[in-house]
Amino acid sequence: MTEPADEVDDIADDTADPTGDGAVAPANTRPGNVSDTATLGPSDRVVPTWTEPIARAGSTPIGGPLGVHAVIGRHWFWTPLRVALLIALIGLAVGWFGKAACVQQYYNEDSKQLELDWRSNRPFTAMCYSDIIPLYSAEQLDKGGFPYQTSWYDDEGKPTQHQRWMEYPVLTGLFQWVNAKLTDGWLNIANAGWLPTGLAVTVFFDISAFWLALAWLVTIWAVTRTARRRPWDAALIAASPLVLVHAFTNFDTLATACAATAMLAWARKRPVLAGVLLGLGGAAKLYPLFLLGALLVLCLRADRMRVFYRAAGAAALTWAAVNLPIALLYPRGWWEFFYRNSLRGADPDSLYNVISQYTGWQGFDGPLAFDQMPTWLNAVTALLFLACCAGIAFMAMHAPMRPRVAQLGFLVVAAFLVTNKVWSPQYSLWLVPLAILAVPRWRLLLGWMTLDALVWAPRMMFYLGDDKKGLPIDWFLSFVVLRDLAVLGLCVLVVYEIYHPARDLVRMAGDDDPTGGVLDGAEDKVVLKRREPVPVA
Repeated sequence: MTEPADEVDDIADDTADPTGDGAVAPANTRPGNVSDTATLGPSDRVVPTWTEPIARAGSTPIGGPLGVHAVIGRHWFWTPLRVALLIALIGLAVGWFGKAACVQQYYNEDSKQLELDWRSNRPFTAMCYSDIIPLYSAEQLDKGGFPYQTSWYDDEGKPTQHQRWMEYPVLTGLFQWVNAKLTDGWLNIANAGWLPTGLAVTVFFDISAFWLALAWLVTIWAVTRTARRRPWDAALIAASPLVLVHAFTNFDTLATACAATAMLAWARKRPVLAGVLLGLGGAAKLYPLFLLGALLVLCLRADRMRVFYRAAGAAALTWAAVNLPIALLYPRGWWEFFYRNSLRGADPDSLYNVISQYTGWQGFDGPLAFDQMPTWLNAVTALLFLACCAGIAFMAMHAPMRPRVAQLGFLVVAAFLVTNKVWSPQYSLWLVPLAILAVPRWRLLLGWMTLDALVWAPRMMFYLGDDKKGLPIDWFLSFVVLRDLAVLGLCVLVVYEIYHPARDLVRMAGDDDPTGGVLDGAEDKVVLKRREPVPVA
């Protein structure tokens, strides 16, 4: 058994390849799998400055790549996790300053009061737009009502007048409500002179941003603990350009934290806890529940269905425990999230809108009246996603070696985003932790995340409008297509590595499936056999 890193004086294997030819160094030569990072010795860890050109180049200012005879894991404070968390704090601070331009205030001479300064289309020209800011008033959070109980009318007095309720899943709606109450408490104390004060919406944004930043730090912590031999991969999550742009665009880091900690719990063979966390994630955003599909087919292949049932049952009970009280007390308010999503047409960021804009196609349903449901669009997107899931399930049962949990999870979530009628820009955060665990190739991932983050600029300029010196829609749609192609390219790479596991960097380092839990090293029981070629007579 390898001793903990802080109790040994091992050095990196002399046979490793620090020259960066792409080989994983050093290779593990001991039998068995490492259960967690606490049992890793220095020779068990993947050194990014040996394997990743970006890390090797980035290390030049601090002395270059790690030496072959360097002592690893002996620093009293700086661990890969703490370095990643420090990078994340810097990135989150930059992200907050990027949104801060939209919570500035000014004194309105007409109304004789301080107001939010959104003059001159500031959210678009400064590219600081965040849903959190307008939702404070749009969802009536500033009025003090309870979400799902409180309703209001949009377009009041117009032919399009309609009744509205909180349109977010229960956990996200309650998160907003709690932050609104904390805002009221903060302002009450501030009025007594004990705390700095400001507009209520500014305080609401700052309180929400604090919890969202904490959720992203939890995401990084969980991925670092899950990655085993590759803890430095978490630094790529911390430095992701998508975090700089979208950490505070909406409330999606709540779901990424739930999904990442659920994967860690599953990796530590705690399926009930994993199910509880997936249920909480599904009550915040839908996508964490998709990971159950990946676990289903992998458990079926390894004959670990009893473990899957425990996780799925815990997820269902947790989701129900969060949702049922609201659904029973305020059924119409609870249903608003599902109703509003069914009414939505093709989002500007979707491939359906790209096709429509470039071809003049009017969509599967044709022109729609106000509040008319796009029935055919909903059906097509659902069928396409289910078809992708069926293909992923077939591949999982047919591949020569059981795919890793992160690989299938990434494919399922990517399939949902590509086929869905809505791909809000912050949804790309869902893919970041999964991508790091599924295909930890730094240059490719950094290229995709940079391109994905850059979609924000032409999007804001498109919403600004041509008449206000914005950009035409073609720029925005071109970046959308490039982003989708980049994600599809990653999917192709994941599929290739599933069918060619010898090219999988995680398995090259000596692991079977760090996220697999009970699946890690498990024997295949149910496999779709390949048809053997018929010999030519």
